[in-house]
Amino acid sequence: MINITLKQLRYFDAVTRHGHFGRAAAACAISQPAMSMQIKELEETLGVALLDRSARKVRLTSFGEAFTLRVRDLLRSAEDLGDMARAAQGSLMGRLRIGIIPTIAPYLLPTLIGNLTEIDAGLDIHVRETLTPRLLQELADGPLDAAIVALPVSEPSFTEIALFSENFLLVRPSADADKPVPSGEMLREMRLLLLEEGHCFRDQALSFCNIRSALPRETLDGSSLSTLVQMVGAGIGVTLIPEMAAAVETRSASVSLARFRNPQPTRTVGMIWRRTSPLAKQLEQVADVVRHSAEALRETHRQTILAA
Repeated sequence: MINITLKQLRYFDAVTRHGHFGRAAAACAISQPAMSMQIKELEETLGVALLDRSARKVRLTSFGEAFTLRVRDLLRSAEDLGDMARAAQGSLMGRLRIGIIPTIAPYLLPTLIGNLTEIDAGLDIHVRETLTPRLLQELADGPLDAAIVALPVSEPSFTEIALFSENFLLVRPSADADKPVPSGEMLREMRLLLLEEGHCFRDQALSFCNIRSALPRETLDGSSLSTLVQMVGAGIGVTLIPEMAAAVETRSASVSLARFRNPQPTRTVGMIWRRTSPLAKQLEQVADVVRHSAEALRETHRQTILAA
């Protein structure tokens, strides 16, 4: 019987995902020599090479390519076994690994984590903030239990629960506060500052303005809403932000907020998880906490947002 350990498989999977021994070792919190040794032992146990070490970059052999697909299936099954044990406890006790997109994370997380720990003080919460495509991949592969994203994601393998909707607000320099609010079509003629490629919020803003992403535009692409708002305060252009972000991002910038005329641009935020997850019942409870946290946040910031 071949003696392969889950640790070896996890290290091998990390190398294939990161494409680099050093980055994989850092992600697994071990030294690079230790990781190399574990994978070398895995290859010796199998009696076949998994990696082509003649290449300058990490490259899988033909066997390694087929092997990695089975490894991910095994690791996902191992995660499911752990989830079954957690689900059997009948409560949120244990660990929650949740992903969240950057245009929600800074604003919702403080309230959400406080509410979750109030319900279950023993809950070990791990948060992963990154873009939607990466969250979907990590959710499918098993490292995440659930993710908070803009819906829909339209993945048959995921359960989607809509939690709340929020409008987008126009951010413009303070000097423009008394000007009429432009329509989406009018924004096409203005210098619209947007998040860089990969952010779903960018795509939603472009859709409101009926702008195709591939078209060249005079703009500034930022990595965060904070950068965009500060650029607006400096007089460089205008931008859109979700209501949730308004109180935090505009408090130190010389900008004004305005609501668009109906129909207002909006997004639906929800929580997703694998349909096969044994933790479905517990994750429904978490989704309820997310919903109530967003409602509390909206009420707290109500006076900050410009009335319609």
